[in-house]
Amino acid sequence: MLKESNLCIYNLKTKLIAYIYILNIKYKNKIMKSLFKLSIITLLFFVISCTSEKENNPKYSANLEVAKSFMAAHGTEDIGAQTAMIHDDLLWQPPIYGAKQYGKSEHIEALKMYQTLFDNILYTPDNWLPGVLAETGELDGSVRTYGTWTGTHVETGKPFSLHSYHTFDFIDGKIAAGGDYFDFGGFFASFEEVE
Repeated sequence: MLKESNLCIYNLKTKLIAYIYILNIKYKNKIMKSLFKLSIITLLFFVISCTSEKENNPKYSANLEVAKSFMAAHGTEDIGAQTAMIHDDLLWQPPIYGAKQYGKSEHIEALKMYQTLFDNILYTPDNWLPGVLAETGELDGSVRTYGTWTGTHVETGKPFSLHSYHTFDFIDGKIAAGGDYFDFGGFFASFEEVE
């Protein structure tokens, strides 16, 4: 009879251990499921917040098309089209060391100068980026681009490849501010005859 009770206790212990083990697995599975669900929700939150920012500024898409058209018109030397895209109160930062911002008429003259000195001008963008307000970091509809200008210097016949950065701020769908950033001095020095 003693052996039978020991067997009962042994079976009871075994069943109890098995039951605890099963509960432990179920409990771990619930934790894992909860962590998995939390991870998915967090991931979706980040994806949605990152992708919707660009689309949250309704002006960006239209301004981007203006910036692209402006750069393409420079390549085709269509100064009339470029002039039509520039706001009357333009403030432009030229790429010259120590230069101050200038207005619309000075910028048109600078564009004409490039178009006179160079042929086969082509801008190949690496990317187009939405700009932000410096004070808040919020998207403001402005456009930024990194890319490469290629073409030929008319006087020497030398081809060029110039890496640059450009900014475009807009008012009423026209370019109202911005700038060109590249090595202006080095660029023009590259066409000088070496003696």
